[in-house]
Amino acid sequence: MKREEKAEVIAGLVEKFGQYKNIYLTDIASLNAQQTSSLRRELFKNGIIMQVAKNTMIEKAMEQSGRDFGAIVDTLKGNTALMFCEDMKAPAKVIKSFRKKGEIPRLKGACIDADVFIGDNQLESLINLKTKNELIGEIIGMLQSPAQNVISALQSGGSTIAGVVKTLSERPE
Repeated sequence: MKREEKAEVIAGLVEKFGQYKNIYLTDIASLNAQQTSSLRRELFKNGIIMQVAKNTMIEKAMEQSGRDFGAIVDTLKGNTALMFCEDMKAPAKVIKSFRKKGEIPRLKGACIDADVFIGDNQLESLINLKTKNELIGEIIGMLQSPAQNVISALQSGGSTIAGVVKTLSERPE
């Protein structure tokens, strides 16, 4: 590969690092051509872009992007496939479902917004992450629950008290 071609690949990666907040680094080395095509189709269906590049180019692109990737740079050993996406859980879900057929792809690391996850053992954590909207919904639900309980108790209590007062007033003396 010529120097100009390498520069183009690095520039493309820098652009994607700036465009996508969610980046997964995986190892797909032992997949054959048919399995790789199947994985790419599954990723495409879920809105995920997969790109394979040399580790040195990935590292240079990370440095040039100005983004803090933390210790994820240390995972750049062996074969590395990058997955770029908008939905932070999608790659983890695809990896998990694809693994029903084998142990590959293996998660090297992921960069979700500003958080870094390193190691294949983080796959379940990534699947269980809650989006900002999910967290807001849960908080609103928790805040509404006590208020609804108080209103409900007051409404039912009001009819109960009125019933008791009416019963007592109607009792013969």
